[in-house]
Amino acid sequence: MKRKSYPSDISREKFAQIEPLLRGVRRNTKPVQLDLYEVFC
Repeated sequence: MKRKSYPSDISREKFAQIEPLLRGVRRNTKPVQLDLYEVFC
């Protein structure tokens, strides 16, 4: 199911700029199962 988009959502291009920072903070315990963009938005 596709989620509803909101005016506060950022573009995937902008998210690509901050995604390495988010992944760098995460501990390497389990593989990522969720789309970080969807969680962030």
